[in-house]
Amino acid sequence: MIRITLAGCTGWVGKALVAAIQAAPDLELVAGVSRSAAGRDLGEAAGQPANGLAVFATLEEALKLPSDVLIDYTKPNSVKGHVLAAVAAGRHVVVGTSGMSAEDYAEVDVAAKAAGVGVLAAGNFSVTATLLRRFAREAVKYVPDVEIIDYASASKADTPSGTGRELADTLGAERMAGTSKPVSELNGVRETRGGAIGAPHPVQVHSLRMPGFVLSCEAVFGLPDERLVIRHDAGSSAAPYVGGTLLAARRVGEQAGLRRGLDSLMD
Repeated sequence: MIRITLAGCTGWVGKALVAAIQAAPDLELVAGVSRSAAGRDLGEAAGQPANGLAVFATLEEALKLPSDVLIDYTKPNSVKGHVLAAVAAGRHVVVGTSGMSAEDYAEVDVAAKAAGVGVLAAGNFSVTATLLRRFAREAVKYVPDVEIIDYASASKADTPSGTGRELADTLGAERMAGTSKPVSELNGVRETRGGAIGAPHPVQVHSLRMPGFVLSCEAVFGLPDERLVIRHDAGSSAAPYVGGTLLAARRVGEQAGLRRGLDSLMD
């Protein structure tokens, strides 16, 4: 039985995870973390029947209860601290929260290897979003000119989304240099070319934030006289992210250190 602490238990994905973990025969929900619901029954706080489990205001309090895995679906400004605290406490970690940089992930990798625990982080735990990343990695072998457009609702605070950031980091590491004129050589408003993410060949990422979108991400590839667009669109339900998150919780302990992307488990 894998014991799970769930940070962000009253969020969009968190509520769906409460029900899914409780229904899984090989998983045991131990505690939840949510400042807004601290002190309440975890089941009731997630819109489910009461289950007798506690919701804590801080991860530090929740980690006092024995568990094996922390699943984090919280906020960009708290996720890195949560991951490092859980690793220091000897927990494996599944990260569904966006907002960490490549430098942050490198720090987490070092800490996890030193502690002998696994961390699996994905910008998106949806199977179809994972296929976007896989297909884009195949395309960039042949088409180095690529840019990413990241769409989300008007209220989403972090830019780009975890999906867009992870995709840019991956393609920036795997593509050859593109042919677009460097941003440093442009005239006018350079910010209109988006933000550069990834190394050694950064990818330009453009984030749209407006009503009418939930989460979408597209990779646009260009060759002379032709284009290829690979796009993922998310609906309004959290259901697509649940299965991938639970798969990660089951397998995160297989390897010490950081792994990024659900596709690291799909084969």
